[in-house]
Amino acid sequence: MLSQTTEYALAAAVHLAVKGGGGPVRVDDIAEELGVPRNYLSKILHALARVGVLNSTRGPGGGFELARDASEIRLSELVQPFEPALTRSNGGCLLGRERCGDDDPCAAHSRWKDVRATIDTFFSDTTLGDLAQTRPAERSVG
Repeated sequence: MLSQTTEYALAAAVHLAVKGGGGPVRVDDIAEELGVPRNYLSKILHALARVGVLNSTRGPGGGFELARDASEIRLSELVQPFEPALTRSNGGCLLGRERCGDDDPCAAHSRWKDVRATIDTFFSDTTLGDLAQTRPAERSVG
């Protein structure tokens, strides 16, 4: 259901929550550990830095780290930049309409509304810390 981009974003964030904490982690190290393309992951991590989920440090000893404690980062913050239809930021229209609601529904609105509400609750009620505490053994994504 999630795009590969979103899966990589979530996996990288969990990785940082579990293995970070000692300063920035190089994108090369994250990509190698997760088995994902380095350049693609770099773009994803920079997008998360732009929305304030990660901090990015350049130069020797640079890399990425969580901007806040993992227990303070909601999954919705990690998903929204890549899956706006799954969040309320654009009204959650499955078809991407700017305005979509009960008063001006898209073709999918009546069926998508309840599904989106359930998904939205999951992403807004679950933190990165929740995933980091219950994550299975490390394995490649993708």
